[in-house]
Amino acid sequence: MSDGKERRIGLVTGGSRGIGRGIVLELARCGMDVAIVSVSADPAVTDRGAYGVKSEVEALGRRAVVIKADVAAEADWQRILDEALAAYGAVDLLVNNAGVSLKQRFDMLETTTESYDRVMGINLRGPFFLTQLVARRMIEQAQAGRGGPMAIVFVSSISAYTSSVNRAEYCISKAGLAMCNALFADRLAEHGIGAYEIRPGIIATDMTAGVKDKYDQLILEGNLLPQKRWGQPEDVGRAVAAIARGDLAYSTGQVINVDGGFHLRRL
Repeated sequence: MSDGKERRIGLVTGGSRGIGRGIVLELARCGMDVAIVSVSADPAVTDRGAYGVKSEVEALGRRAVVIKADVAAEADWQRILDEALAAYGAVDLLVNNAGVSLKQRFDMLETTTESYDRVMGINLRGPFFLTQLVARRMIEQAQAGRGGPMAIVFVSSISAYTSSVNRAEYCISKAGLAMCNALFADRLAEHGIGAYEIRPGIIATDMTAGVKDKYDQLILEGNLLPQKRWGQPEDVGRAVAAIARGDLAYSTGQVINVDGGFHLRRL
C-alpha cells in the first residue's frame, strides 16, 4: 500500500473488538486507512472499544474514522457508506465482520422466532444489503478508473458447515454468508472486484471466553485441531490483509480457513 495520492480505504463492520479489531489493525499495518463500524461506539471512551481501536490505528500512522451504526438496521446501511465516503471519498475493501451469537442457546426444536430473526438480521440480512450498496459504489469507482484491488470479505465461521443443534440459527446465518460470497464473487468478477469468505475457527475473543475451559482441554488433547493452539484475532486479520493487498486477485470466491486445520477430515 502506498502513501501516495490514492490511499487505500477499508470499511470494517464490528471493528471495535475481537476479530474485528484484529482485522482493523492488520489493515492499518499494511497501509490502509479504515472506517470502523460499531453499534456501541462512545467517543468518551478512548482506551477500548471503537475509539480505542481508532487510537491504535492512528498510532500506526494511518487514518481512522468511527461510524456508530447497527448493521441490522435498514436505515443505517446507506449512512454507513455515506459516512465512509464523506471521510475518505472511496471504499476499496468491505469486511463484513459484525456478528452475534445467541443470547441463550436452545435445542433447535425450541428455537424462537425472536432469536432467529435477531441473529439472521445481524449476521446475514445486514451484510447482504450493505454489500449490495458498497458493491454498486465499487463498480462506479472501477468505471471511473480507480486503481488498486477492490474486494468484499465475508467473515463467516466453521459453523458454516459444522452442526451445532443448540444454536441452529447461528449455523444457518454463517452458511448463508458462504453463499453470499459465491454469489457476489460471480456477479462482481466482470468488474474486477473480488469476493472472499474467511472461516475462523476457535478464536480467542470475548465471544469464546465462556467456553475457554472446554476448548482448552480439547485443544490440549489434540483431537480437535492439528495445530494445537487457540487462534488469535490477528490470524484472521493477516488473511484479510492478504486480500487487501491483492495477493489473491486471481482467486475470487475462495474460502480461506483460519482454523488451525479444523476443516481437515482425520482418521
